[in-house]
Amino acid sequence: MQVKVAVQTNDASKNKQRSQFAHEIATASKFFGPDPTANPRLADLIVKAKKNGFAKQSIEAAIARGQSKSATGAALEPLTIEAILPGNIGAVIDCETDSRAQTLQKLRMIIKRHGGAASPSSYLFKKVGRTIFEQKEGMDADGVLETALEAGVLDVQDDADGRVVAISEPNETRAVGETISKALGMEISSSEIVYVPEAETVVPLQDGEAAANIAKFVEDMHAEDSTIQGVYMNIARGEVEEDAWEEVLSKVSV
Repeated sequence: MQVKVAVQTNDASKNKQRSQFAHEIATASKFFGPDPTANPRLADLIVKAKKNGFAKQSIEAAIARGQSKSATGAALEPLTIEAILPGNIGAVIDCETDSRAQTLQKLRMIIKRHGGAASPSSYLFKKVGRTIFEQKEGMDADGVLETALEAGVLDVQDDADGRVVAISEPNETRAVGETISKALGMEISSSEIVYVPEAETVVPLQDGEAAANIAKFVEDMHAEDSTIQGVYMNIARGEVEEDAWEEVLSKVSV
C-alpha cells in the first residue's frame, strides 16, 4: 500500500510539473514571441523543461499554442463545454481546437460515459483573469499593490509558492500582466482566463472513490483530446485523504 501511495504521489507531482511547463511556455510565447533566440524567457523555460524530461513535441505544441496555433500550424479557436457530473458537480472544460465539431463529439461522449450530462454550469463559477508572476526578491502582494491597482486588478495575493497572483476582469488580463511586468520588472509565469467556483456552490468530496472518479474523468478527457486547456470544477477536499486530494489537484485546474 505504501508503494502504491508513493507512486500515485510521484505521478501527481509529475503531472503538475508538466502542466506548469506547458502553461509557462505558452505564456512566454504569447507575450514575447515564439522564437527562443529572441525571447530569453522562452529559451530558459525550454532548457528547464528538457532537463525535467518534458518532451520536445510537447514543448513545440506549447509554443504554437501561445500563438493560437496547433502543432501543425492550423489556427485554434476557443471552445467551452459545460457539464454536470454525478454528485451535482459542475464542470467547465476550456479547449483550443481547430475542429469544434470533432472536439465537442469526443468530450460529450466522455462526459456521458462518466455519468454526466452536457448542461449549463458556468453560472456556478466566476470568470476572471489570473496572472501569476515569478518570484522576485523584495516583491510580494503588498509590494506590488499600488502598481497593480493602477493597472486595474480586482485583487492581488501571494500563492503558496511565494509568487504574486493578480486577479482581473477577463478582458483586461493581458494588459494587467504587461503593465505590472514592465513597471516592476517581474516575469510572467502564466496568464489565463479561469473559472473560480462561487463559494455557495462548492461541493465537498465525500470519500476516496469520489476523488478517484474525478481524477479518472479528467485523465480520460486529456487522453482522448489534446485540445483541452483547463478543466474547472466546483469541488472542495471534504472528507478525502490528502494523497487522493493531491491527485485530484494535479488534474483539475485551480
